[in-house]
Amino acid sequence: MYDVEIVGTGSFVPENRVTNEDISKFVDTSDEWISERTGIKERRISISENTSDLAFMAARRALDDAGISPEEVDLIILATITPDYFFPSTACLVQAKLGAHKATSFDISAACSGFIFGLTVAEQFINTGVYQTVLVIGAEVLSKIVDWNDRSTSVLFGDGAGAAVLKRGKQGIISRVTGCDGSGAASLACPAVPLKNAFCDFSQEKANVLTMNGREIFKFAVKIMPECVEKVLEDSGHSIDEIRYIIPHQANIRLVDAAVKKLQINQEKVYINIQRFGNTSGASIALALDEMSRGGLLRNGDLLILVGFGSGLTYGAMLLKWTKEGNDNGEEKNDAKKD
Repeated sequence: MYDVEIVGTGSFVPENRVTNEDISKFVDTSDEWISERTGIKERRISISENTSDLAFMAARRALDDAGISPEEVDLIILATITPDYFFPSTACLVQAKLGAHKATSFDISAACSGFIFGLTVAEQFINTGVYQTVLVIGAEVLSKIVDWNDRSTSVLFGDGAGAAVLKRGKQGIISRVTGCDGSGAASLACPAVPLKNAFCDFSQEKANVLTMNGREIFKFAVKIMPECVEKVLEDSGHSIDEIRYIIPHQANIRLVDAAVKKLQINQEKVYINIQRFGNTSGASIALALDEMSRGGLLRNGDLLILVGFGSGLTYGAMLLKWTKEGNDNGEEKNDAKKD
């Protein structure tokens, strides 16, 4: 059995910056209303890039950060709920764009928990010796499935991608937990193609847009996120006081604050960038992790907890030891950091 570490990260967001004021021009809302309820001030919305394009840029930056060529990648796992196609998988498109010709590639769908699920799957492949180098990507173009007439959801989401390169090496991944509660599936959903064929008359036409029961999602997340954090701490033997940062899924500032309050931890331990990117679903934790690394916030040996929840309802957390040197001079290397 082999230990697994993260050796490189990358992220990418579209250049098009959409502020709350921009949205208020066609939705009955305001900057004050959005900011107070969500913590979001702006988000990036794609004009020309699809999910595979964002994923490719984040992946290329992660490989560059790790000093690894595409030909060295054994496996690509791409977490998304907004693929370019039903098939082929977006991971296959990224494999071709990167020139990672020997990499087995597939997508997973766990919504906002997707990056944590992807890391967990990658860990198992490396841990058992099947692969040595795995590229995990979380990428979304949520603007494709947002109902831009719905004030409750159109203000929340943004487009972006984040990636991490995992290799056999030091013990970087210490403990993890994943799970789901399928009974809550209808609380956050986007319909696919309805049942309609030559052998039946049934057709339940529904718009292919995201719908959400915000109250149920809030209740679920505030309960499950602290439980996930406590579980990975219990499994590892570490205490919350030893953790340098918690990196939550960037969903809603009120939700994160409520979960943090239950954990009784200092707010300074929690990294937040939702104000600039909104909720990017499967990309959010990966994007935040890369931003922290390139901003010089992470030091070798730091203990971090990634924690998220999403449609499914899915949930997960991972306790990491940071084993790569941070960008101590804070040099600007990533479009995701440009304001």
